[in-house]
Amino acid sequence: MAADYKAINLSQGFPNFKSDPQLIELVAKAMKDGYNQYAPMAGDLQLREVICNKMRQLHGANYNPGTDIVITAGATQAIFTAIAATISKGDEVIVFTPAYDCYAPTIQLFGGNVIELQLAAPHYTPDWNEVKAVISAKTKMIIINSPHNPSGMLFSEKDMLQLQEISEAQDLIVISDEVYEHIIFDGEQHQSAAKFEQLAQRSFITASFGKTFHNTGWKMGYCIGPATLMDEFKKVHQYNVFCVNHPFQKALATYMQDENTYLNLGGFYQQKRDFFLNLIKDSKFKMIPSKGTYFQLLGFSGISNDSDVVFSEMLTKQKGLATIPISVFNKDKLDTKQIRVCFAKTEKTLKAAAEILNTM
Repeated sequence: MAADYKAINLSQGFPNFKSDPQLIELVAKAMKDGYNQYAPMAGDLQLREVICNKMRQLHGANYNPGTDIVITAGATQAIFTAIAATISKGDEVIVFTPAYDCYAPTIQLFGGNVIELQLAAPHYTPDWNEVKAVISAKTKMIIINSPHNPSGMLFSEKDMLQLQEISEAQDLIVISDEVYEHIIFDGEQHQSAAKFEQLAQRSFITASFGKTFHNTGWKMGYCIGPATLMDEFKKVHQYNVFCVNHPFQKALATYMQDENTYLNLGGFYQQKRDFFLNLIKDSKFKMIPSKGTYFQLLGFSGISNDSDVVFSEMLTKQKGLATIPISVFNKDKLDTKQIRVCFAKTEKTLKAAAEILNTM
């Protein structure tokens, strides 16, 4: 619809600015150096080593690059493969909504049943008593996402300790979707599942190079976890994709040796968040600044009584601004009168979008 109406596109979650030229050059060099055939199934060893070192430095977690990590065709493939390796007919999987849209279809594909728990607007914090209440003998897995798309919420240390306690007591597998791990604001800390020893022993952690390094079209990510889980993961990965883009892996292995390439990301995106929110601070939209991701929710209840889908369509067709209605991510399409915008854009784009929002 954004294309049809030539609208400014703040809907899909991708940057509209270029990747680091240095990283592009490293890819070209890897191609020229001959890394154009199959990579090892689990991924380039140097890249796996760099990631394991990152996990040790940031989270105090000791993963073995030989057994505990697989480089994937994006985080979505990592999530798909983790579910495929563990979920069977009749298994129940707890998913917090609003949720990224790949979770439920994959669970259902392998015969699992999705147990949706709706996070309450506007803060979207989990209710762990509600989690305990829905666990049954059939519950096999719980999926979390922090920083959280679409709300920008962060799971706190207390949340992660609750998750650890529940998952250990009920013997649950966890998928911790951490694709926005380095996009966190206002001095907050990322509470990775890797930080919590007992939780880490039952968790697949998925991550995305595309989100981190502004190249979502490369479809590069990884999954890391204990060998017992990753052995099962590899059984699916081998016959799903076998391996992923070799020159990109070589480039990332070199590029990530400079930890500033990812550690400075929070400040980079916080500047964009603050720039955008300052532009619309006098508008009629209600907003709580995003704590992480490159998404911001905007409440429009003071502007319109329309559903969020109708409001989003109006914005696109009549105002020339594409956004995402939150109900499409919610349990039973719950309408909280909120839209999601992506601020991973140039200042020029954000200014043009803000001008439209300020007319509402």
